[in-house]
Amino acid sequence: MSEVPQLLLDHHLKTLKLPTFLREYSKVARQCAAEGLDHVQFLARLVELELIDRERRMIERRIKAARFPAVKSLDSFDFKAIPALNKMQVLELARCEWIERRENVIALGPSGTGKTHIALGLGLAACQKGLAVGFTTAAALVHELMEARDERRLLRLQKQLVRHKLLIIDELGFVPLSKTGAELLFETISQRYEQGAILITSNLPFDEWTETFGSERLTGALLDRLTHHVNILEMNGESYRLSQSRSRKKNAAE
Repeated sequence: MSEVPQLLLDHHLKTLKLPTFLREYSKVARQCAAEGLDHVQFLARLVELELIDRERRMIERRIKAARFPAVKSLDSFDFKAIPALNKMQVLELARCEWIERRENVIALGPSGTGKTHIALGLGLAACQKGLAVGFTTAAALVHELMEARDERRLLRLQKQLVRHKLLIIDELGFVPLSKTGAELLFETISQRYEQGAILITSNLPFDEWTETFGSERLTGALLDRLTHHVNILEMNGESYRLSQSRSRKKNAAE
């Protein structure tokens, strides 16, 4: 290809925002010529590469927007370490149909049993399915809500939270909430009732949630909404982190 048409083609591909097309067309052209493929097969191969790369970039953007503290997949979770956890139930949830149905997931169990890992794995699966995800801890979310209220931008923040197809609230129950904080969190969860999916992890059984929210009435109303369409993951057992640490030490010793 002469220099002028190539420069023009490069310019058009940049304008059309086809970076993979631009990067790969010369190499693919040589491959297709060597294989005796026609122009349709050449274009089909290029378009496929562009689509694959575009989907990869979109997934990366969704993962970044979710603000995960770490990217963890379900593949790296040792289900044998937590026998109480129903592996088939988790893998079914990873299909993300519950998110489309606007249902909820609540993972309950002591500290260290892998609740956050499961939440991150399901959040990653949702990103890979093309769904908008938001991740936060209960304490951070309440702090953000109270700050937004004080700065008169609470409504804007609430609208942003509603846009998430899945909102993950980690570590509910680790820190008791103030009356105002509990009310703001209740309002946020209520706004998502049958409008968007929520995944909550907690180290407390339901009958102890009043310790966090400080009000039996508020806790009862909250649980009524959360458990109407819910999938509960029981994660009782020995600390997952402790089990992993022992396994690493054993492997190192061998």
